[in-house]
Amino acid sequence: MHKEYYINTLTPDLSFTDFFLVKSISIRTGSNRKMYLDVSLGDATGEINGKKWDVTDDEAIALDAIRDGDLVRVKAEVTEWNGLLQLRILRIRKAVKEDQLDVSDYIKTAPEPPEEMFDYVYGRAESVTDPDLRGLTLRFLDDNKEKLLYYPAAMRNHHAELAGLLYHIKRMLMAGEKMCEIYEFLDRDWVVCGVILHDMEKLNEILSNEWGISPGYTTEGQLLGHLVQGVKAVDRMAREAGMPEEKALMLEHMILAHHYEPEFGSPRRPMFPEAEILHYLDMLDAKMYDFEDALAGTLPGEFTPRVRTLDGRFLYKPTFAPTFSKEDERIHE
Repeated sequence: MHKEYYINTLTPDLSFTDFFLVKSISIRTGSNRKMYLDVSLGDATGEINGKKWDVTDDEAIALDAIRDGDLVRVKAEVTEWNGLLQLRILRIRKAVKEDQLDVSDYIKTAPEPPEEMFDYVYGRAESVTDPDLRGLTLRFLDDNKEKLLYYPAAMRNHHAELAGLLYHIKRMLMAGEKMCEIYEFLDRDWVVCGVILHDMEKLNEILSNEWGISPGYTTEGQLLGHLVQGVKAVDRMAREAGMPEEKALMLEHMILAHHYEPEFGSPRRPMFPEAEILHYLDMLDAKMYDFEDALAGTLPGEFTPRVRTLDGRFLYKPTFAPTFSKEDERIHE
């Protein structure tokens, strides 16, 4: 069945029926002591929250059969709350085989083939001249290739898509190469290895299915987070490889400091230039992803809804901008 309504094309007051992928779902009790459904729905273009109010006991039993990762048919109205679009769900059911859905319509995927992205990242690691850094980084890539080909970079934020972590690493590497050309005092080996390793332990921080959908955190990920997990992994593998202690400490510092602020998980700020540039490469790619993602499907001369990951800002697409992005062309063909 052909999908008609994509999330990045929804507008306030629209009533529609279509299929979506369940990212998360729960039944809650409001202040009025009535049950309601709280569900996060996704497709190839994005994610949107939906609510079904005044859920009855019988409805709750039926809704309990819907799980994260299920495809569902939804009848809903688009509303706006605090500047964000939301669905007021009237009906919802699990999809059945007879619906004949194309799963690619519902899976948000990085725009490049995972194998090609992995080969690019691996090639950059192979080009590192320092044998200690090269060996350690290649071992991380060899050990984690299978997961890297499908893992998202996050549950909800930037690059939360199939092979999103790999796409994030690749674009950071591309930007990092340019930064090393401009700021010639930077040591390219440290920039390359820092980029590849900085988020590697997200593979063990969050859970993910084969479609790059994350339902939550691992126990270790919830207790420690990928920064601490990354330091532990580098420390262990550096000891096994006999890496000089100073080099291991510098890699661990890059991982620990790349969030920059204590409130974002970093107990230290960067203390050498390659660690500093790693932070800004990470932030730049995350922000540009959010801009690109939010503006996809927005017509020239119009504003997006508030973008939560960009401080709730409205974004504007100028009138001289192309009408459709490559993603829009795929959706509107």
